Amino acid sequence: MWQAEEIEDEETLTALLEASKTRDGRAALSDALADTLYLLPFSPRPLLLLRLRLIRNLVAGDELNQGTFVLLSGPAAVVSAVLSFLPDLPADVSRAALQALGNAALSGERHQEAAWDALFPSALREFAKVKDAGVLDPLCMVLDTCCSGYGGRRRLEELCHEDLGMPILVEIVTSASQLVLKEEWLEWLLFKICAEEEKFEILFAALCSTDHAVHSDGGESGNEFNAKHAFLLGTLSKCLTSRPEEVNVSNSFALLVFDVHKQSAETVDFTCRGSSALPTGCPGIDVLGYSLLLLKDICAWEFPSSETEAPVDSLLQNGLVKCLLRYLGALEPPSTIRKAMERAQEDHLPALATEKVCPYNGYRRDLVAVIANCLHGRKQVQDEVRQLNGIMLLLQQCVIDEGNPYLREWGLLAVKNLLEGNEENQREVSELQMQEPILTPEIADIGLRVEIDKKTGNPKLVNSS
Repeated sequence: MWQAEEIEDEETLTALLEASKTRDGRAALSDALADTLYLLPFSPRPLLLLRLRLIRNLVAGDELNQGTFVLLSGPAAVVSAVLSFLPDLPADVSRAALQALGNAALSGERHQEAAWDALFPSALREFAKVKDAGVLDPLCMVLDTCCSGYGGRRRLEELCHEDLGMPILVEIVTSASQLVLKEEWLEWLLFKICAEEEKFEILFAALCSTDHAVHSDGGESGNEFNAKHAFLLGTLSKCLTSRPEEVNVSNSFALLVFDVHKQSAETVDFTCRGSSALPTGCPGIDVLGYSLLLLKDICAWEFPSSETEAPVDSLLQNGLVKCLLRYLGALEPPSTIRKAMERAQEDHLPALATEKVCPYNGYRRDLVAVIANCLHGRKQVQDEVRQLNGIMLLLQQCVIDEGNPYLREWGLLAVKNLLEGNEENQREVSELQMQEPILTPEIADIGLRVEIDKKTGNPKLVNSS
């Protein structure tokens, strides 16, 4: 008899669930919300899942149902019902519960506060441990929604609290780094925390594992970079690249990313040529690359004028261009120039000293891209490049290079930005010393040619006119 009643309940709930998919259906079923909440603690798992999904639908965009949900302490009832399954939370049940809380939280401050009170901090920590994208996506949606609006700043501060909230964020990033998420809620949440609210340093430090970090060559080392750091930077880069006009970047965030990039450049093995683009699977290399991509996009956009310095100005004042020119100058020449030099060495010219190689495909291009963006419309940067003897170095990047797609295009843009409106730089290029040339089709097509300094064996690019 009990089994028959259960089947009947399932059939009834399935019918109600179907009806709740429409606006009219949700309005007609408003009386069912209270009964459904009352039955949650007594529901076996199959019925609990159906009832949670019904609640999720009933509070989706229906103000009356959303108000009733909060009035009847619905968020606490939902969370309590799911946590009864500890220590192993079912993914489908957790997902339905978080979707219900997320739908309710969208209604405003009172609903966000009720959802937050039910979740923070213990329940959030348990949900974050569930290694399932279907759970992590709505969890991030709930967090992002609750950390927005009137009371969002206070809740965000709680989420970033060292003892209470930070372990939750670390658990979320740890889980997300092992999954493929379908929604963008995590991107928004992490960017808000790191770039807009200036909590990047706290979160980055919290992600340091007690285990040995994986070095860029795949072995263990004492370096502080791990897969979670690489995932965080990759996620932030993706968000900034895809929606640059919808997000804000603070000065402190930009400078911290620059610091991370310099630290990673000191740990990466530049004697091993990379064979893949980002992500490479080597945390140190991925941190190097994603921090460089973040710098590229930070330097690419015009920020609203304000009384404070723009992030790109802070980066320039802290030696960004000088640092990147040094990294670029330490690399071996692009493949087009190297091949020309190999032919020249057959004529008994001096061999080059050992130089650094690109640790991932696109590293040289990304360095040039950041410099190109910094040069755009900034005479002080144009002059700095000239004073650092960087004009010839940038000219050498205007070629095709194996392992660096679009290097030639970024190199040409860098040179254009370098020379535009700057007579001193234009004069220096026009006065390049003419020597015996080494011709290659790629370089000849853009009006340049490679020359080898017979004393140093280093390549040069000069005008062919």
